[in-house]
Amino acid sequence: MQILSNLDYFVFLIYFVSIIFYGITIYRKKKKGEVSSTDYFLAEGSLTWWAIGASLIASNISAEQFIGMSGSGFKMGLAIATYEWMAAITLIIVAIFFMPVYLKNKIFTMPQFLRTRYNDNVALIMAIFWLSLYIIVNLTSILYLGALAISSISGLNLTLCMIFLAVFAVMITLGGMKVIGYTDVIQVLVLIVGGLITTGLALSLVANHFEGTGIIDGFTIIQEKASDHFHMIFDKSNQNYIDLPGLSVLIGGMLIINLNYWGCNQYITQRALGADLKTAREGILFAAFLKILMPVIVVLPGIAAYVLHQNGSFQTEMLQGGELNPDKAYPVLLNLLPAGLKGLSFAALTASIVASLAGKANSIATIFSLDIYKKINSGATENQLIKAGKITIITSMLIAVIIAPFLGIDKKGGFQYIQEYTGFVSPGIFAMFILGFFWKKTTSNAAIFATIGGFILSVIFKFLPGLIDLSFLNSIGFSIANSQGVYEIPFIDRMGFVFVFCILGMYIISNFENRKEILQNGLEVDYSLFKISKGFAIGASIVTGIVLALYAFFW
Repeated sequence: MQILSNLDYFVFLIYFVSIIFYGITIYRKKKKGEVSSTDYFLAEGSLTWWAIGASLIASNISAEQFIGMSGSGFKMGLAIATYEWMAAITLIIVAIFFMPVYLKNKIFTMPQFLRTRYNDNVALIMAIFWLSLYIIVNLTSILYLGALAISSISGLNLTLCMIFLAVFAVMITLGGMKVIGYTDVIQVLVLIVGGLITTGLALSLVANHFEGTGIIDGFTIIQEKASDHFHMIFDKSNQNYIDLPGLSVLIGGMLIINLNYWGCNQYITQRALGADLKTAREGILFAAFLKILMPVIVVLPGIAAYVLHQNGSFQTEMLQGGELNPDKAYPVLLNLLPAGLKGLSFAALTASIVASLAGKANSIATIFSLDIYKKINSGATENQLIKAGKITIITSMLIAVIIAPFLGIDKKGGFQYIQEYTGFVSPGIFAMFILGFFWKKTTSNAAIFATIGGFILSVIFKFLPGLIDLSFLNSIGFSIANSQGVYEIPFIDRMGFVFVFCILGMYIISNFENRKEILQNGLEVDYSLFKISKGFAIGASIVTGIVLALYAFFW
């Protein structure tokens, strides 16, 4: 496979130096005054709406989207874009209903929310849980999958790529949230420009293969040649129904996935928690607009590669271990770019990985410093909290570099795997948050039940097909035969069922305990803050209208 040319490395070097120089400039400006821990970890009052929106996208889009979602586009088509387009709607919900509650109660971390709403035990349990999840699962996955992608394109050693990505991310992260937020603006610009170039190449290759010309011809041809790849809602006869089960991607478990990710995730909400409500909402709305664009960058190249592969191209390049590997679609296309442009697209992929690593590392440092270290050392100064955060950043990244090669991440699949196994904990956590927001009677024991019980039930649902024949659920649409002919419940539907179970369990436990007059720490919820400005309403309506039109057109 072709490796990067000198011109590509030069283009990449310009990107690298620009990010580092801009980051240092912001850091030096910030150091002129006294820096508090909330300013360092949250950039309190420092990020503009466009920086918040860009940082949200930069933190969200990484190797699993570029590589995994393109692979899913190759395999199942445009339907995988539901993760992006439903996220646009979810972001609007989070901006209207979640952010006012967080900001009104001066919530800076998710464990702090749990401490304020429930008690110290719930907060500590979840702080330790989130730190473990972020380091052992998320940080290692982003680092290893990213290094694999970088290695396959550049020809560089995998370990060297991991070390480079880790060091690059640490250099940005040590500057604090303000440096991350503003450098993410450049990262997103590079990500979008480089991504669109790769999409343009893919569509042009299709056009040329079928004696057409240009991007528009290419898009028209892939719609004709792969018409089955342009349906957003699958019926039960579709072989990919088990991954995206029909209407559940609109009204079922997909909502749980998105609301938990965008509304209850330190990694994401941290970008907006340091701003005022107006700025936070505008930033989140900007991110919603960018989300609509993402499938053009991360899904269409996969569909184009599918059409080319079906018509004789990439017959050996798409193989891994003698079998077709859809996750190789994006790297294969990237290697076809001319010198210079390949370097820019390579920089876009690197930008997505580094931004995600930096965001994740900063969230790890924030939770450790403000929710664990500060609890242990109540007299810690602001400088001590920041120092503890910096040590945590370096330590967590070092742990990720060491353990990532031994977790078998490359053998566990791409985007769909990450979504499914995150879903083991999402329903319980989201139930704990949503009732904690809006039902003052919710008790701490009910919250612990949702977290632990939700995880246990998710595991039971996962392995239930091996114990019980679930074919009887097929007639009502809640089970489907997998590739081995075993009937199982699609993981998105499983998440919906587990969420309902957690809500019911929390309701019963809370009502039982409240009979004993157990007092709860209800959050201050000012419903007047749910009102939105005229400008936000117009923007939200435009986003919603575009998403509805896309679903109607590609139904």
